[in-house]
Amino acid sequence: MSKVRLLVGTRKGAFVLTSDGKREKWDVSGPHFAGWEMYHLKGSPVDPNRLYASQSSGWFGQIIQRSNDGGKTWEQAGNKFLYDGVPGTHQWYDGTPHPWEFKRVWHLEPSLTNPDEVYAGAEDAALFNSTDGGQSWTELSGLRKHGSGPHWQPGAGGMCLHTVILDPSDAKRIYIAISAAGAFRTDDGGQTWLPINKGLRSQQIPDQDAEVGHCVHHIAMHPSRPGTLFMQKHWDVMRSDNAGDSWQDVGGNLPTDFGFVIDVHAHEPETIYVVPIKSDSEHYPLDGKLRVYRSKSGGNEWEALTKGLPQKDCYVNVLRDAMAVDSLDSCGVYFGTTGGQVYGSSDAGDSWAPIVRDLPAVLSVEAQTLA
Repeated sequence: MSKVRLLVGTRKGAFVLTSDGKREKWDVSGPHFAGWEMYHLKGSPVDPNRLYASQSSGWFGQIIQRSNDGGKTWEQAGNKFLYDGVPGTHQWYDGTPHPWEFKRVWHLEPSLTNPDEVYAGAEDAALFNSTDGGQSWTELSGLRKHGSGPHWQPGAGGMCLHTVILDPSDAKRIYIAISAAGAFRTDDGGQTWLPINKGLRSQQIPDQDAEVGHCVHHIAMHPSRPGTLFMQKHWDVMRSDNAGDSWQDVGGNLPTDFGFVIDVHAHEPETIYVVPIKSDSEHYPLDGKLRVYRSKSGGNEWEALTKGLPQKDCYVNVLRDAMAVDSLDSCGVYFGTTGGQVYGSSDAGDSWAPIVRDLPAVLSVEAQTLA
């Protein structure tokens, strides 16, 4: 029987949750790296034992951890970083005058074909690549050299490169998103980048046709449709069917279209999930009711999923990397909250149950389906 492993990053450590295919009882391992901010953990899609983790501290800077046994043990990866050809330290910044400082890694994205290759999205707004299992890192500096770079501005959480999506049909195509610059795409492996923000509208930008400056919160893609993207923006839920060349609003009947997370069903590329919250100043569910919304039509028509979720006095948030799906026949959907709960659904969202409670605030959740 298949198993499911959840990799959970929190404000005060990492946790590994495992269950069998029924997904009714879960074993909890952790906290790993207790007391550290664990912004993101993710496993290689080609080697279930290879995991990567972003470990951060205001005192000690940024460290990448690696596991070769599914999270049972960890080792610190290398501290050799090159940005634009300049050596850096484990804090992603070497102290020399430079227009960017690298404070933390928000997102790790392992290669679809090579367990030793992994991408890292950093703050401030840079993309790195390692081909030796995280021992050394080289910046894909074409991104920061894009002519719009001087106009990028940080969002409330910093100028973070928080989303990295690899196209399974084209090894040279990568999508990234930056808060609050927008979304970008490369078609040549990172040498050059194209802003893909046409159709986005942001009230704080006087020029509605500006190519950058939009606060994109998260992007999701189903691997069977690499040209179709779904976006949760600062406000608005958006869809693109041409690899980001243009976007259309699919918020439809959502009660509010502000949120951070968006994800896609493992087997139904037109089924998408969001967790709306009240507003950009009140980061909690509308009316204190925690509701996941699902669209089975790729947007516009949405249904509230509430069974098993608190519908009274709930004031948590779900952050941008804190939702994941597994690939079992009945697709499992999972999300973590800033209140320390991790919820799971083994029936594609029809019903929910808490897997674990009272963790530190959850920053990220990733799911692995294991044979």
